[in-house]
Amino acid sequence: MKTRRVTIKDIAEMAGVSKATASLVLSGRGKEMRVAQETRQRVLTIAREQHYQPSIHARSLRDNRSHTIGLVVPEMTNYGFAVFSHELEMLCREAGVQLLIACTDENPAQESIAVNNMVARQVDGLIIASCLHSDADYRKLSQQLPIVLFDRCPGKSDLPLVMTDSITPTVDLISRIAQKHRDEFWFLGGQPRLSPTQDRLAGFTQGLIKAGVELRPEWVINGSFHPSSGYEMFAALCARLGRPPKAVFTAACGLLEGVLRYMSQHHLLASDIHLASFDDHYLYDSLSVRIDTIQQDNKLLAWHCFELLNQLINGETPQSRQRCLPATLQLRFR
Repeated sequence: MKTRRVTIKDIAEMAGVSKATASLVLSGRGKEMRVAQETRQRVLTIAREQHYQPSIHARSLRDNRSHTIGLVVPEMTNYGFAVFSHELEMLCREAGVQLLIACTDENPAQESIAVNNMVARQVDGLIIASCLHSDADYRKLSQQLPIVLFDRCPGKSDLPLVMTDSITPTVDLISRIAQKHRDEFWFLGGQPRLSPTQDRLAGFTQGLIKAGVELRPEWVINGSFHPSSGYEMFAALCARLGRPPKAVFTAACGLLEGVLRYMSQHHLLASDIHLASFDDHYLYDSLSVRIDTIQQDNKLLAWHCFELLNQLINGETPQSRQRCLPATLQLRFR
């Protein structure tokens, strides 16, 4: 059998009132328009029993908004993006806004499809962690609807942006570790043209300089931000050295996941390798291997993205269109 949604007309017929009266009660204006309390109660009770929900399309036509925003991320299983998405969804829920989420798998073509689908669904605004190398498409699209970039800055964009300061805490962490490992310190990064790789490599390089260590070009290895890339880079490094490396910094949590998987499979978790990474995970406190990390505040990132996008949707002028948030060190090597 074909199902049918319960309408205001249905509620009115069941309650024995006019459609106009049912509409007033269900919109919360019954008391204001002097609808009898008994009638209001009867309409509301029937609506509750019938699981009636007002049409979002009608609300959208009335407000000239869809009351939805779109979030586009490279990878849903990435811990940082997952936590960010959860925090953003809670903010949306509290504000009565629906969050639509799409994943690009670090594929520019898939990103374009995801964004176009969001626009076709008439979202009020977009929050995007882009894998594109230029913001040209988003500068054009921002003339149609508000856009906030986060986590990544394609082509040094001047579009509204929220991201974590990658350089300062990386300098601090690397300079500490390099004091103990002056002769060997490896950097495993993602795609070299993406801003997170560039910024974290800049912090890594400056951290070595601060410790009085000269960066050797062979210490820098780049792949992608997927865990499989971290696994492959670390496996190739161990094969090249004929032993585990002495110290490694991974540019993201996903890369470290691949490294840990290789170490587990090859019984290296008890080795004295000094592991460090950008991004933290609560499980790192439970591992036998110690890992120094740089922890982003995903809750704060989500709040700033949500606030900035809402200001743009409401036609307000934000005090700051580009926001760089601090990170904290989680030091487990003592």
